[in-house]
Amino acid sequence: MKRYCLAIILLLSNITYAQDLEDAWVYFLDKPQSSFYLQNPDQMLSPRAIQRRVQQNISYDIKDVPVDAAYLSQIQAASGIEVKATSKWHNAVHIRGTLENIQQLGNFSFVSTIVYANHSWNNQQNTAVLSTIKNEKKKGKNLQQPQINYNYGNSFLQSEMLNVPFLHSNNFTGENKVIAIMDSGFLGVNTTAPFQYIQNQNLIAGTYDFVHRTENVYTSHNHGTMVLSAIAGMAENQLIGTAPNALFYLFITEDIESENPVEESYWVEALEKADSLGVDIVNTSLGYFSYDNPSYSYNNNQINGTSFSSVAADIAFSKGMICVVSAGNSGNTANPTIGVPSDATTALAIGSVDNTEQRSSFSSIGPTSDGRIKPDLMAMGTATIVANQTGTISPGNGTSFSAPIVSGAIASLWSAFPEMTNEEIINIVKASADRYANPDNYYGYGIPDFMQAYHQVLSVKKQKESVFCLYPNPFSEALFFSCEKEVGNTIFEMYNLQGQKVYENTQWIPDTALNLSFLEKGIYWYVLKNATAIQQGKLIKQ
Repeated sequence: MKRYCLAIILLLSNITYAQDLEDAWVYFLDKPQSSFYLQNPDQMLSPRAIQRRVQQNISYDIKDVPVDAAYLSQIQAASGIEVKATSKWHNAVHIRGTLENIQQLGNFSFVSTIVYANHSWNNQQNTAVLSTIKNEKKKGKNLQQPQINYNYGNSFLQSEMLNVPFLHSNNFTGENKVIAIMDSGFLGVNTTAPFQYIQNQNLIAGTYDFVHRTENVYTSHNHGTMVLSAIAGMAENQLIGTAPNALFYLFITEDIESENPVEESYWVEALEKADSLGVDIVNTSLGYFSYDNPSYSYNNNQINGTSFSSVAADIAFSKGMICVVSAGNSGNTANPTIGVPSDATTALAIGSVDNTEQRSSFSSIGPTSDGRIKPDLMAMGTATIVANQTGTISPGNGTSFSAPIVSGAIASLWSAFPEMTNEEIINIVKASADRYANPDNYYGYGIPDFMQAYHQVLSVKKQKESVFCLYPNPFSEALFFSCEKEVGNTIFEMYNLQGQKVYENTQWIPDTALNLSFLEKGIYWYVLKNATAIQQGKLIKQ
């Protein structure tokens, strides 16, 4: 009897909700024009996007093809339906309407699946849609004289913590790398002094507000302003961003009037646009967990990389981009875990530390519900120096600011080695972090060291002609080796400068970590050998 009464209550509840406007995603079966677009990639991607694909050996696929215009027009013409956003990667549209009108869309022959924002209305088959279309991540592949000496002022510590000034002093400040900022608004960026440099240098390549469908982004809110300042701010003796010479796209995807899943769809639209424009790095200091309608909110079990936005973040990676996402500021609440899209497998979720490198209490923690380490990296998010819409430069708190510090640092590193793939860059940055050998769900892999990452790349490049490549070098805890060809049983030996053997491993496997944290800091000699090759060299333990 209890179960029967509960069913009646739920039925009445659904009838009540059915009178209101609801959100849903409508997925299409196919893309009839795919052959034309795949044979003419310039009709769907910019020259820079095509160049990025060629450089990273990434082929075009059906996800690059736009949503079919005929399908879209029929949905737009359907009774009581408003199309809010479109996603070519998902081959879907985000729509709003009554439950009855949404259900009618299932009668179209080209509609594959309807997934409701209200989780209770989705059956198991529908909720599996996002996870089944999720891409697997793509398989990857002499120092200049110092010329730049920025006066960082109070912003020095947030950059120095990651050794970014080393990159800047060697002329690597993000040149020829493109960053998209996806946020809530950029008040003052077009008028205030900290952004005069990027305005004068024409470093803002484009803008778009996906919420209001306008190119004016210098309105609505100032959160994106502060985020951008951590990367591109330029005010001598006050604030120097981590990549002040990168090229920027500024996108509004956040509706400050409400919390609704359509914001994820705006975010995905912007991400797809960033891909088509040839963007290298996407910074988003946004995250989603709770919505105004509790039925739309996520629970902890759903933080597993299968949300609409998280799937898109992984697809972006497969296209050659790097998504840097704030981990969130719920660390000292009853629900301290990360949200979406920071749970995406390939997204770099950035937590926050203070000026002593201790985790900020508000910084959200992991793991994901499927057991993956999150956050990925940490940077300074307590008392971070940022600029607001009036040009005032002052401290701010939040993972919203630790993420752009890392985004800019990655851009500056990547500008030094533009031939590298996104996967190579991410792996090197993670390997440079101070907890790489022992990650946890509070700090992830820790605080990255971009000077070490730079030298690691040099070491890898230098050794590419060798049989074996050891990295990173210098190293702090973990050491790896790779090789161009398959090798059999590999023996690794280390000797101190007195010629004494300090370590031996007779079965070292390529790309697996050796934990050498027990060794004293200093210089060592190594021998790496198998049945057909032998290599010797120097290693530095930091």
